[in-house]
Amino acid sequence: MNSITTKDSTIHFNSNCYTAINEYLASNRFSKIFIITDSNTNTNCLPEFLSRIETDVAIEIIEIEPGETHKTIETCVGVWNALSELGGDRKSLILNLGGGVVTDLGGFVACTFKRGIKYINIPTSLLAMVDASVGGKTGVDLGSLKNQIGVIDSGDMVLIDTNFLSTLPQSHLKSGLAEMLKHGLIYDRNYWDKMTDLSKLNLDDLDALIHESVIIKNTIVTKDPFENNVRKTLNYGHTLGHAIESYFLSNPNKTDLLHGEAIAIGMILETYISSRLFNFPEADLEEVKKVILNVFAQVDFDDNDYPEIIELLKHDKKNEHGNINFVLLEAIGTPKIDCLVDNELIIEAFEYYKK
Repeated sequence: MNSITTKDSTIHFNSNCYTAINEYLASNRFSKIFIITDSNTNTNCLPEFLSRIETDVAIEIIEIEPGETHKTIETCVGVWNALSELGGDRKSLILNLGGGVVTDLGGFVACTFKRGIKYINIPTSLLAMVDASVGGKTGVDLGSLKNQIGVIDSGDMVLIDTNFLSTLPQSHLKSGLAEMLKHGLIYDRNYWDKMTDLSKLNLDDLDALIHESVIIKNTIVTKDPFENNVRKTLNYGHTLGHAIESYFLSNPNKTDLLHGEAIAIGMILETYISSRLFNFPEADLEEVKKVILNVFAQVDFDDNDYPEIIELLKHDKKNEHGNINFVLLEAIGTPKIDCLVDNELIIEAFEYYKK
């Protein structure tokens, strides 16, 4: 697979990864290298990664707890303190080896430590490969509210080694598929069609689809790095999806949802809303629901959940001037941004999801 040049960095795939990073390390005089991992990637990915790195620079490992509940300012404080105590300076390099929590948080830590030091993302989950590590969004949650604190900075490069996917539990692999399905819905009918029967795909097919998904996201981000226009389309399924994810994280009576599981629900809901507001074709709506529910188990909702989820929508970072802005679809590959939706239609969409 070819490397992909982004606006500010380069994304390297598989065998290109280690050539690229070793050349990069040889051409830069870093004082120290810090690798941020979580306890899972420390065990499952770090030994292989270290075996492929060629450098005489001292390497320190900083491990954080896994999971969205640890994507917080408190975790950042712990990492900042560790960097300081271990001698980090302006010439240090941070390598973020992990899923979306590690790449989001590690990127934010790098951008703010000593007013900004260089960093590289090495995503180890499918979700991070096709979404979180591409496009420069870094940051942390504010309580249960998703991605409220952060900056946009792409780092120096992204290294995507799909061999790391073999370390993932099935649920986390599925979580990343939600973002790939989204890319088809917002950008390319042909890509959506390739994704609709995942049971027929082998590993080579998945590698090619990951590469194509990264190209789609990079194309959109390059046109609009700071999300003033077309980049908003990447939030399809996320307005309701993030609210659902936050609600399940904060409600002790609910089981936490993975990001992709929540976004999958959001895509069904927002596709239904698209059918009501913009005549998104009924046959395609049914196909979207069928394809997504073939991958993701249906989640139970009741009438008491709706007001709290709708209340959480006001914290969505796409909101402007008090309006809750949705991304909707006129057709597959034809998104429409900054759409307003009545609460009654949102509840109607939940009832459609439950059928």
